[in-house]
This record gives sequence, structure tokens and C-alpha cells, in this order.
Amino acid sequence: MQLSEVLAALDALQPEARQEIIDQAMKSSDGRYMIPNPGPQTDAWFSEADETFYGGAAGGGKTALLCGMALEEYQPALILRRQATQIKGIEDEIARMLGSRAGYNSQSHVWRLPKGGKIELGGVPNEADKEKYQGRPHRLKGFDEITQFSESMYRYIIGWLRDADGARCRVLATGNPPTSAEGMWVIRYWAPWLDKSHPNPAKSGELRWFTTVDGEDMEVDGPGPHEINGEQVTARSRTFIQSKLEDNPDLMATGYSSTLEALPKELRDRMRHGLFNVQTEDAPGQVIPSKWIQLAMARWTDRPPEDVPMTAVACDVAQGGKDKTQIQSRHSWWYSRFDSHPGKDTPDGPTVAGLIIKQMRDRCRVVVDAGGGYGGDTLTQLAHADVDCYGFKGGSGSASTTREGMYGFKNLRSQVVWQFREQLDPEYGSQIALPPDPELEADLSAFRYEVRASGGGEEIVVLPKEEMKEMLGRSPDKGDTTVMLSASTLGGLKRPKAAQERRDEKARRLQSVTSNSAMKARLRGKR
Repeated sequence: MQLSEVLAALDALQPEARQEIIDQAMKSSDGRYMIPNPGPQTDAWFSEADETFYGGAAGGGKTALLCGMALEEYQPALILRRQATQIKGIEDEIARMLGSRAGYNSQSHVWRLPKGGKIELGGVPNEADKEKYQGRPHRLKGFDEITQFSESMYRYIIGWLRDADGARCRVLATGNPPTSAEGMWVIRYWAPWLDKSHPNPAKSGELRWFTTVDGEDMEVDGPGPHEINGEQVTARSRTFIQSKLEDNPDLMATGYSSTLEALPKELRDRMRHGLFNVQTEDAPGQVIPSKWIQLAMARWTDRPPEDVPMTAVACDVAQGGKDKTQIQSRHSWWYSRFDSHPGKDTPDGPTVAGLIIKQMRDRCRVVVDAGGGYGGDTLTQLAHADVDCYGFKGGSGSASTTREGMYGFKNLRSQVVWQFREQLDPEYGSQIALPPDPELEADLSAFRYEVRASGGGEEIVVLPKEEMKEMLGRSPDKGDTTVMLSASTLGGLKRPKAAQERRDEKARRLQSVTSNSAMKARLRGKR
């Protein structure tokens, strides 16, 4: 039952009956720091999910829910904001519920409660700061404004969720729909609820179970145990519960809804209506507009166009570590889904080369990232297999310019990223069709650029991959692969040494055969 329905039923009672219910409610709430509002806030409070994302519209009582659960149910508790300077709102909410700031140490950000227990507040401004919370058990891990955190921060910190006495532990994330590429991972993480293209959508509050297989989330039926790679694994449950301003009567009474209604449409759709499928706002210096990426994904079809041969295959190689080897093909303007493999499963060149050849059709060209050293062995193996292959080194120089000729490029990476932007420009009739993939969308949206002086002119500089990793909390390997694939016809790509040697050997053989044939012809003519 929604809060509006509860209030309507209460108002319909006779005055004496209504007052009796109010008196009983006040008595039962005596000594409580918080009682959740009927509806979604109560659903989130009592949810059986291991991980709950309570979010959507602004004003739904998200921060109050975090603080109330920490005070009433789960201690010790950890409540985080991305920046430690942002925790003032949480401090104020806890102080309001307690009636004072007694017990709070503003230096350590630890709140020792009157009835025992403690709540710790903190921030995770940089990727490395997540390690500050290593090995520190809490019964509640709370993330306020979850879309401001990276996925790796979230996964790392919840890995230490435990209680020495075996009491129930929970993760509670709150937030509005993402407004930038950095926060789009939540749509993938809670895909059954938030991804409109999910084949089996879930209802608000419904539980789904997930486990991790080779670094990838896999949805399973129920908690298990499930046999994964020969081991018995227990799955963890997730849910998403939609919050609305209407569920918070105190804030509704202030006229806050009119403030949200006055926002521009894109922000109003997110903040007032809690919609997650709204185009994200482009960040300053964003190379590829989010709208162009979404248009390209909307053009995609499950199958490549008929009678259009495979043009190229691109591969971003990972050998060991947390990154993945990504392989993608294209049929002219149509780009395939990714063939992804954990780095531990692609330890050497022969393995990766075999996976690439498996994807190839029509003797197409292959482009392999050779910038980090991992792609060299793969290129050698492909060359020995007589594959038309090329290495991509983003740090190589560029002699090209932007479409209108105004700017040069710092290096080849800057060139191909910018030229992929030009290929996606709808004003020039772009037909490019990209697979709907939240991770790819986030990667492509994360490229940033600057214009810098160079010699007698100016050049486009796409900022380093390391900055993208810090922003996303992971390697943008899908975005890198797609951009390489878009550049598969560039004349500046380099053949591997083995391929060039093989071509030279073929040329010598052909020359030798031609010379021998000519000699024999002359000798026959003399007889």
C-alpha cells in the first residue's frame, strides 16, 4: 500500500477512530529514532535482499533511510559519500534523529551512540582510497549517491561486509539516476530493474540472485548453493526499489515538487520522475556526445546486414590481471557484440590469435592493440597464420587533421577517437550501429579532450587512458576496441615484422618463379 492510500484511508475514518490510531502509532514509536514511511521506504527497510538500491526521484527519503537503518537496526555501520566534504548532510540527519550531536567525533567521523554501537562516516575521493576500508567489518555498508562511486569502489568495499557474531548484514545504496558516464555502471549492475533492454525485467522490490563467474556477474535461480567451476557457491540477492517524492509527505508539504518541476526536461525526468533511461548530460570536454552514442545503439540489429562482408576484427589484449581481452568485428557500419575473455584465460599470443581467427570471416583485416606490449606475440602468431594483421600504437604520431582542417592531433589515439566522433555525427548521415551495451556506452562517453597549442597551430589531445581508468574504476577496454575497429582502414597502421617478412618472402618467391619462367621461355625460343 502506498503512503497516499494509507493517508486517504486514515482521513476517511471518524474523528474518534482516527485519533485512536494516531495515538497508538505515537505510542508504538516512542523511543524510536525513525519509523519508515509506508510504501517504498518500508519495503526497502524490510527487504530480504543482500544488496538494495533504493533510488529514483529526488526527495524520496533516501538519506533518512540510510541513517535510520544505521541507528535502529545495523551496527557497526559505515555510511559513505564520494567526497568526505559531502557528509555534512548525513551528520545533520543523524543529529536530527538523535536530538543532538553528543557522541560524535568530527575529526574521526565516528558517532558513538547512546545505546552502544557506532556509525562511521567517510569518503572515497580517489580509487586508491577504497583500500582504507579493507578488513573493517560492518553490518551495514551504506552508499549515499551511489552513482558518484565507481563500480570497483563499490565491489571492493562491500567485500568486507560481515559480522563476528553471524548477525544479518546488508548493503544499502541510495541515489538518483546517473547524470554522467561514470555512474552508468549502476544500470548494468541492477540491469533487471534499470536496463530497458533486459530480456527478463524485474519488478521494484523483487529479489534476484547473482554470483560471479570468471569476473562476470551471472544471474542464477535462488540462493543455491550452485555448482560453479566444480565448486559449491552461494549466490547473493539484489533488488532495486523505486523511490518517489510522493512517498515523503514532509518534503511534499514544503512545495519541493514545484522546484523539481521547474528543472530542464532532462533533469526533471531524472530528479522528479526518477527515470534511468534518460540521455546523460555531456561532461565538459567529452569527445563523443552521449546522444550520438545512444542513436548508434538504437540503430543496431541482432544480425549484420545481408550481403555485407566482414570488414575487420579488432582485439584489445589482456594477459592475466583484472582486465579482459575484448574481440569485436564489424561489417562496414555494423559493429558486433563483444567476445570477452578474462585475462587469466588469455595468457599468451597463440591463445588470443586462436580466438581472433575463430571470429574472422571473409579473410578480413585484423587490428590488435600493440601499445602496451601484450599484443606483439598475438600479432606474430597471426602473421605466421597468413592473416592480414596490423598493430595499433596510440602513441604514434599523426599527420591528419579534423574534418574541417582546423586542428591537428597529438597522436594516433587522439586522431582515431576524434575521427570516430566524426563518423557518429548524425548531421553527416551516420549509419554506424553499435551494440547496446552500458559498459561500452560508459567507455565511449568517458573520452575527454583538450585543445593545445602546437608549433604554428593547435591540436586535439585526447586525455590519457590512465585518467579514464581513474574515472571509471576499470579499464575502458570495450571503448578502446571499438575505436580501434573504426580505424581498421587507416593507412598508417603498421604490419608486424613477421607479416612483413612473410610478404617479402612471397615477393621473392614470385620474382624467382617469374624469372625462371622467363628464362625457360627464352631457351625454348632458341631451339
